[in-house]
This record gives sequence, C-alpha cells and structure tokens, in this order.
Amino acid sequence: MNEEERASVGRAYWQATIRLTIGLLIIWFAVSFGAGILLRDFLDQWSVGGAPLGFWFAQQGAIYVFVVLIFVYCWAMRRIERRFGVRV
Repeated sequence: MNEEERASVGRAYWQATIRLTIGLLIIWFAVSFGAGILLRDFLDQWSVGGAPLGFWFAQQGAIYVFVVLIFVYCWAMRRIERRFGVRV
C-alpha cells in the first residue's frame, strides 16, 4: 500500500469514527436534554415506577441510555477497526 492509499484509508477510518461519535452524541442529547427537559411536561402524562416519565428520564433514563451507548460505541468501534485493519 503506497502513501496515498494509506492516507485515503486513514481519512475513511476517521470519517467513520466521527460519524459514529456524532450519531451517538445526538442520541444522548435527545434523551438527556430532549426527554428530560424539553419534553418533560408531555412525558409526565405517564409514569415509571410511580415517578413521572419526564422526571424519570432526567434522573435515571439518561444514565441508562448513556451506559447502553458506551457498549454500542465499543461494539461499533471494534467493527470499524476490523474493517480498516487497525490493530491496537
């Protein structure tokens, strides 16, 4: 692989990594800020374990989603690294 091909693969790797990171951050923002603050009044129509759903998202749901996103990030990064032949 010549230097130009290596640079092209490197750019593609970083584009995939940045796309994944931005996508996961958008999901996290939507859940933590959107559900916990912007949609709180709407979501409070329902309850989870006796707590209004908007309150639950602000206190518990955003944290659960964040932990799930960590596992999704690890899984997706492993796939991206395998696809581009990155060894750590």
